[in-house]
Amino acid sequence: MECTIRWSDGMSFIAETGSGHLVAMDGAPDAGGRNLAPRPMELMLAGAGGCTAFDVVLILKRGRHDVRGCSVRLEAERADTDPKVFTRIRFIYTVTGRNLKREAVERAIHLSAEKYCSASIMLGKTAEIIHECEIAEAD
Repeated sequence: MECTIRWSDGMSFIAETGSGHLVAMDGAPDAGGRNLAPRPMELMLAGAGGCTAFDVVLILKRGRHDVRGCSVRLEAERADTDPKVFTRIRFIYTVTGRNLKREAVERAIHLSAEKYCSASIMLGKTAEIIHECEIAEAD
């Protein structure tokens, strides 16, 4: 896996991933940025959320559960001093489906958290990780 980051202007950067996709990043106005794109740490949080959501859906589908939707809201706290690492991250899952069993959803989240989601496992080296889930019945 590889990624190349190129400075654009001001405090804007463009990342080109190994798969050929582009992602813009920008700094806050007080840091010389123009607030045109997400901050790098926001992208790390988004990556962890995407990684675990992917896992949960895949695990539930492989278990032949009728999953229809999955969202993960992440609430993160960072250290007050440099390096301002994440110190606490709360993952709040909302999984929608038909007749989903809480045990199956919690198992999928647990497997993601403990075995499959490299991003959240890595972030767990500096942050307390909390997982919560809500299950909604699909129409």
